[in-house]
Amino acid sequence: MQKGSCHCGRIAFEVDGDVSQALECNCSHCSRKGYLLWFVPRANLRITSSTDSLSTYKFNKHVISHHFCAHCGCAPFGFGASPTGEETAAVNVRCLETVDLNALTRIPYDGRSV
Repeated sequence: MQKGSCHCGRIAFEVDGDVSQALECNCSHCSRKGYLLWFVPRANLRITSSTDSLSTYKFNKHVISHHFCAHCGCAPFGFGASPTGEETAAVNVRCLETVDLNALTRIPYDGRSV
C-alpha cells in the first residue's frame, strides 16, 4: 500500500498496488502540472482525510474529475473510467510518500492528439 497527500496534508489517501511505471501525458493540463500518472481501479484508492478541501476541475470532454486541494492547489489524483468502462483512479505519483521517481519507467502518452 502507498500513502500520499497534497502538499499541505488536508487531502490524504492510500492506494493499493505496486507502482513501477507512470504515464507522462503531454496534454495541455498534464504537461503544465507535471503529472506522472499511475492508473489503478477506483476501488484501490481510499481517501483517508476529510473531503472538505477537495475541489474538482473538468475540461475538454468533462469525463475526468481532476481533484485538487482548495488550500495548497496540489492535485494528487483524478477519477474517471477506462475505455472499457471500469471506474479508474489516476494517481499523481509525485504525491506519493515513498516512490523513487528515478526508478519508475515513464511511458509517454500523446494526449495532445486525442
